[in-house]
Amino acid sequence: MSATAPAATAPRLRPPFRADHVGSLLRPAELREARAARAAGRIDGAALRAVEDRCIERAIRKQEEIGLRAATDGEYRRGYWHFDFLAGLDGVAMYEPDQKVQFHGATLQHALRVTGPIAWRTPVFIDDFRFTAAHVRGAVAKQTIPSPSVLHFRGGRRAIDAAAYPDLDRFFADLGTAYRGAVGAFAASGCRYLQLDEVNIAYLCDPEQIAGLKARGDYVDGLLDRYADLINTAIGGRPADMTVSIHLCRGNFRSTWIASGGYEPVAETLFNRIDADGYFMEYDSDRAGGFAPLRFVPRGRKVVVLGLVTSKTGDLESKDELKRRIDEAARYLPLDQLALGPQCGFASTEEGNLLTEEQQWAKLRLCVEVASEVWGGV
Repeated sequence: MSATAPAATAPRLRPPFRADHVGSLLRPAELREARAARAAGRIDGAALRAVEDRCIERAIRKQEEIGLRAATDGEYRRGYWHFDFLAGLDGVAMYEPDQKVQFHGATLQHALRVTGPIAWRTPVFIDDFRFTAAHVRGAVAKQTIPSPSVLHFRGGRRAIDAAAYPDLDRFFADLGTAYRGAVGAFAASGCRYLQLDEVNIAYLCDPEQIAGLKARGDYVDGLLDRYADLINTAIGGRPADMTVSIHLCRGNFRSTWIASGGYEPVAETLFNRIDADGYFMEYDSDRAGGFAPLRFVPRGRKVVVLGLVTSKTGDLESKDELKRRIDEAARYLPLDQLALGPQCGFASTEEGNLLTEEQQWAKLRLCVEVASEVWGGV
C-alpha cells in the first residue's frame, strides 16, 4: 500500500501512536536559568520545582495542541536521560571519571559506577510521572527511563565493585529485580506507557563498539542475549494494559553521535526475544542502515516507529521524502504496524541539541501532519 494517500486503517487504541516521539524536549530559557540559579545556591529546591512545574505544564499543552496523542514531561527535571534515574538506585553512584565518554564532536562529563548491592527503594521519577499524568488532558502520559543495560555497557566489569559482585550473574539478577520493582511502581502509579531507552543494543551493531568492549576486557559473546533477558526480567510483571516501548539510537548529545551500523546483527533477538510492544528506531541517517531488518518483526502485534525526522538539526524534512521512506519500510513490515517520529529526543541532556524550540515544535508538527496524510489519523 502506498504511503502517498491515507490508508484504510483503524484508529490505534494503544501506543505507540501513528505520530509519536521519543520524549526529551529542549529546555526553555526560564528553566535553564532556574537550574543555573539552583546550582549557584541562589534559589532552593522548592523554587526550582515550581519553575519545572510551570514549564512542564506548558510543554504538555504544546504537545497536545500539536496533535500528539502521547505527552511527556520533556525530561525537564533531569540533567541526563540516563544518569538521574540510575543514580537513584541503591548501590549506584554518579561521578566524574578521568576517561570520559567521547562522542563525535563532544565529551560526556560524568559516568556511573556500582558501589554496592543494587536495589529499588527510592521511588525515582514516580512523583514526576504523577505530575505529568495529572496535567494531561486528552493525551496519554508517557514515562521514559534508561534501559537497565546502560548500567553495564557504559563501564563494564571495572565499574562494578568486585566486593559487592564478585561475579556478574548476581549483578544482572539484582539489576533485573530492581528494574522490575521500578516498572511495578510506575504501573501502580497509573503509568500505562513506559519507554526503555536502549541505546546499547544499537551499539552492538557497530564493530568499533565491539572492539572497545573487548579492549577493556569485557566479554561480548552472549551479551545481546544477556541484555534481552535483563529487559524481559524488568518488564515481565507489567499489567496487560501497560505498553512498553524500546527506543534505540546510536548516541545523541548536543547533536553528535557515537556509533554506526545497521540493525541486522540484533534484529531477530530485538524483535522476537524481547517482549516489548513497540520500538522507536533511529532511521534519520545512513549510519542506521536500511529497513530490511524489519522483516523480523512479528506480524500483527508489534509497532515500529520510524525515526525518519532528525532531532539533531533544525532543517525540516520534505513530506514527499518521508512518505517515500515509509513506503520503502512498508516493503518489509505492513504499514499498519508502522508509525512516524523523530529518531531520538531533542535534549538527551539538559544542554540540548543544536536547533531552536520553534524548529523542534515544527518537527513534531510535521510528524503529526504526515501521519494524518499517510494513515488518515494519528
